[in-house]
Parts: sequence; C-alpha cells; structure tokens
Amino acid sequence: MPPRRPRALRVIRPALRRHPRGTTNSTGGETSAEETDPGHATSSIVDAALYRDGRRVSTPSSLSDTYQQLREDAEAMAWIGLFRPSDAELMSLAEEFGLHELAIEDAMEAHQRPKLERYGETLFVVLRAARYLDASEQVDFGELHLFVGPGFVITVRHGAAPDLSGVRRRMEDDPQLLRLGPEAVLYAILDAVVDGYVPVLAGVENDVDEIETEVFGRDPRVSRRIYELSREVLEFQRATRPLIAVMQGLEAGFVKYGTNEELQRYLRDVADHIAEVTERVDGFRQVLQDILTVNATLVTQQQNEEMKSLTEASFEQNEEIKKISAWAAILFAPTLVGTIYGMNFTHMPELDWRLGYPFALFLMAMVCGGLFAVFRRRGWL
Repeated sequence: MPPRRPRALRVIRPALRRHPRGTTNSTGGETSAEETDPGHATSSIVDAALYRDGRRVSTPSSLSDTYQQLREDAEAMAWIGLFRPSDAELMSLAEEFGLHELAIEDAMEAHQRPKLERYGETLFVVLRAARYLDASEQVDFGELHLFVGPGFVITVRHGAAPDLSGVRRRMEDDPQLLRLGPEAVLYAILDAVVDGYVPVLAGVENDVDEIETEVFGRDPRVSRRIYELSREVLEFQRATRPLIAVMQGLEAGFVKYGTNEELQRYLRDVADHIAEVTERVDGFRQVLQDILTVNATLVTQQQNEEMKSLTEASFEQNEEIKKISAWAAILFAPTLVGTIYGMNFTHMPELDWRLGYPFALFLMAMVCGGLFAVFRRRGWL
C-alpha cells in the first residue's frame, strides 16, 4: 500500500514543533516529540498485528515494521492498537495511511462526542466506553477513536475503558468473522463497547434503588447523591445517544460500500442494543428527576413540620409568658401600695387614721382582684 500524505499535514507539523508533546519512556522520563521515532523508540502500541484470511500472520514490534510488512503483503490487514499515542506517532500513521487532518486533530485533542465521519474510503469513529466502579459507586468513562480503512484498523484509546484485548481474542478465535475485514473489527469493537454498558446500567439502577430508599428514609445526604448520580446519567446519555446516529450512518453506507450481508445483520443487532440502552438511560434520568421532585417535596414537608413545631413551642412559650406577666402585675399592685405606706412620712393623714391599715389591705385586695378579673377575661390566666 503506497503511503499517501494528506494535504493538512503541512499545517499540523509546524504546530507540533511549536507545542511538542512528550512521550513517557519505560523509566518514566519524558522524550520530546522531535526526538521520538515512532517506529523504533518507546511507543504507545498496545498490540499490532497483521492478519490474512482471518488469521494472525505477524506481530510487528513497531509502527515502521508494521508499515514495511503491510507494503510487502497486499492481502494482509493491519490492526494497530494504541493507548494515548504521542502526536509524532499519530502523524506517522497519518502519513502512512492518508488519514484526514481533521480526524488527526480530533485524535490528538480527545474529549470528543461519539460520532461517525467518512473521509473518502476511511471511517473515523469516536466512541465513549463506560465501566462501573463498585468501590466508589461511580461511572468511569473512556474515549476510543477508530480509523477504519482499506486494509487497516487503528484504535486510539484515551482512557482505561474499553479493554480491547478481549475483542482481539474474540476475533482471532473466529477467523470466519475476522476474514470479513476492517468493518468486522469495527463491529466487534462497537459490540464490546455496547455490551460494556450493561453492567453500568445495572450499577446505576442499583444506585437509583438505594437513593429511593434514602429519600423516604429522610437521609440528609441524599440530595447530594441525587445530584452526583444525575450528572453521571447525563454523561452516560451523552455517551450513548449519539451512537444512534453513528449506526444510522453505517447503515446508510451498506449498499454504497458493499458491506457483507451477515455483517449488516450483526451491525443492526448492535443498533437494537444501543436503542435499548438509550431508552434505559433516558428512563434513569426521568426517574432521578422524579426522585428529586419527591425529595424536594419531602424536605419542604419536613421543614413545614419543623416550623409547625417551632410555632407551637413559641405559642406555648407566649402563653407561659402571659401567665408570668399577669401574676407579676397582680403581685406588683400590693407591693406598690405597701411601698407607698412604708415610707412613714410625718404628714401622711392615713398614718393617724384608725382605719388606715384596713383601708390599705382593702385597696391591695381590690387592685389585685381587678387585675385578676381582667387577665382572666383575656385568657391570660
């Protein structure tokens, strides 16, 4: 296969010289992109193999060896698996296989949404894989870029998920399927990514059930957990919903690109699974929205009950204050009278009056009785 140099490589190369990306060697040191030979130096190759008639015929140790052997065997198909490759390695692949500039830029930057784009005879596919972490009860997302063209498949992983070693073993154990070519590898990877969503769905469903129990158990920390799980479900939705368009794009090219009929059935089966996954994810999001509404209602109800209890306590407190104030006023009246007559001034006519003492007691009783009657009528006593 003669190497084809895409038009934009002249534009991308200066950017690499201005912003070199280092690659980590086996000892943990950094090597600049200019000093790295992707064919011989430490690289990000996880596995590279050449297949003929569905069987592995060679396992090159470097990209340059892969290129050389592929040129010598026109009937072979190369499957190159990379993990977080350097820009220099991607540029080498672009030069060898004629990969489009925009696809290379996306592969360099990562953080892409799932999509399918055709550049001539080459497919560029972005997938978001997911796995459920039981220890932290969180969903971990990975990103996978695929270049699928005549005689080659290149996979570029930007996260721990998905583990493609199992996909490769499955394909190598089924030469009849692998013999169908690069699109068969694309199908197997799509199928593995979608199958990987199943345990994630189970984990999220279990979290939703736990949250429902916590909501009705009035757990004060449940609001934060609802928010965090809602964010994960939203991210999950962003990873799965675009796959519907990806599968539609593949189906649209079945006739034009002569996709094998058996492979068409396999891909339609994956599309059905994707539809089922997206429906369940949409259901989780709706359930979480309902749970959030119920939780808000329960929190409001609890706050109302607390306010009611505070109001009742305040009312009882006011009643006690009324009683204390009323008795204080009643007791203040005789104290006032006694205080006045206790001053013992010389010119106080009541001091020499025989009825002065009975009058003072009568006055105290009348004032206290009057105040008692008034407070009793107002409900203070």
